[in-house]
Amino acid sequence: METESEPYVRLATLRQLHHVMADMNAARSLADTLQTVADGVVNGLGYELACVNLVRPDGDLVVAAFSGNSAAEALITGRVGSRAAWDRRLTMGERWGELCFIPHTEGWVLDEDDVPQWFTDGPPPRFEDEWHPSDRLFAPMYATGAAGGELIGVISVDRPRNGRIPGAWGREALQMYAFQAAIAISNARLRANMQRALVRLEREQQALRASEESFRQAFEYAPSGMAIAELGGDQHGRILRTNDALCRLLGRPASAMRRYSFSDLVHPEDIGTLLRTSAEGGRAELRLGRRDSTYVWVSLRNSVVADAADGPRFLLTHVEDIEDRKRRELHLAHRASHDSLTGLPNSAELRSRLGARLCRRPQEQLPSAVDSLDAAYGDPIGHDFDYGGAALHRTGHSSGLYEGFDHHVHVAAPGGDETTDDGTKGLAVLFCDLDGFKSINDRFGHNAGDAVLIEVARRLTSGVRDGDTVARLGGDEFVVLADGLGRADAQDLAVRLRNAIIPPIRVDGRAVRVGASFGIGWAHCGMTAEEVLQSADQRMYVEKRSRAKQHRRAG
Repeated sequence: METESEPYVRLATLRQLHHVMADMNAARSLADTLQTVADGVVNGLGYELACVNLVRPDGDLVVAAFSGNSAAEALITGRVGSRAAWDRRLTMGERWGELCFIPHTEGWVLDEDDVPQWFTDGPPPRFEDEWHPSDRLFAPMYATGAAGGELIGVISVDRPRNGRIPGAWGREALQMYAFQAAIAISNARLRANMQRALVRLEREQQALRASEESFRQAFEYAPSGMAIAELGGDQHGRILRTNDALCRLLGRPASAMRRYSFSDLVHPEDIGTLLRTSAEGGRAELRLGRRDSTYVWVSLRNSVVADAADGPRFLLTHVEDIEDRKRRELHLAHRASHDSLTGLPNSAELRSRLGARLCRRPQEQLPSAVDSLDAAYGDPIGHDFDYGGAALHRTGHSSGLYEGFDHHVHVAAPGGDETTDDGTKGLAVLFCDLDGFKSINDRFGHNAGDAVLIEVARRLTSGVRDGDTVARLGGDEFVVLADGLGRADAQDLAVRLRNAIIPPIRVDGRAVRVGASFGIGWAHCGMTAEEVLQSADQRMYVEKRSRAKQHRRAG
């Protein structure tokens, strides 16, 4: 949980948190939600024990769910601690944002209060940041999701699996989890209340007015968007009623919302997701259109409200704004695949894009790949095919010599030599190494060097077509992927890009110049991405050595 020097571990942890948060929001009842919250701390955050203490109507807190130890669960589940004792715990110790950590040196004060707790054994800590068996860590949950709102419960955790006191990353993860858990618990209570109110509207005519008012308040004052829509028939999905939170989220008045169905508002790319969710009930993440023609990411959950006698009647839809979380996810994904200095795709992303275009079939076997299979095996009907992504593999034959590709567009290199062009268009890989860059770093410092790299990246990007890739491998090495070029086209492109780099670059009031050496390689199926890059790299060094040293910077 705490390998904070490795960004990809953080991203993996966020994905794991995403999954446990999704499970907790998909629980069908309040009891299931509470147990899922406790299980998520153990399964997603890396603690051995977790306890959910829920605030009762009288203010005291009851142990509502426990995870990690069946013996401790049987001992304290259902026991109650006074609100005064809990308030004392939450105001002492160390404050980690909204978390409360009480070290073992202070915890002895609480041994005699009435809060249900378990006792763990273990050796004393050997290191400064090692977890002590008597350390206590609490994550309060508030109705508004942040301190200052109404306290709805407290998550207690113990025994981090790595044996360490959580660092900044672990604390942030637990705090974020408590925030989402509070929303899930509040929504579980809200859904239960609303569904009970809806059932009463049908079955208890004598309490119709009171039930309608109860439902109206729960619906209208829900902190997140709510809607009721038609289910089935010609008007399936038509919005019947919305609350103020949903109207504010989409920037549309309630009167206008009644003219739409969710299929009218959803992003075109998400319509399939919406239809599956509407038909089956359940949860989906998709984009809804605002009045200003922009889109917002939402978590949409449908409950099919049914009548025992008449069957399904309508959809109760809960819409939660997740724009910030989606933006963070996209930002993290972008950081993992792009160079932090220039903003260009990095080495890993370049290899991924290049590898996605290549298959394992050698170039000389490409023109008749499918014909060769049919000639060898006859009519494919009756044979076993294994679809793996875009590739179509014929299995059941031990040779493994032929592999056809159904939808794969095979990449082939132009024929001929450096001085001829047979008209074939291929995927050109231009390896670029800057000439004279080291002297700029040595004379003017790394800040000047960074400014040069940023400007070179801009010039390269401006000099290629939309759809081409400009990536930075590291240092002063760049790579351009340009599809659909012949040999002459690729050589012209290299000349244009070199000429674009040559003009002086203004850095801190002075003009500096760099040149560039380009090597042109060609990608084709049967090669790996690494082999393609090595080929272009070798050609670049041949080109660099063939040019007189004094002329490199001038192009």
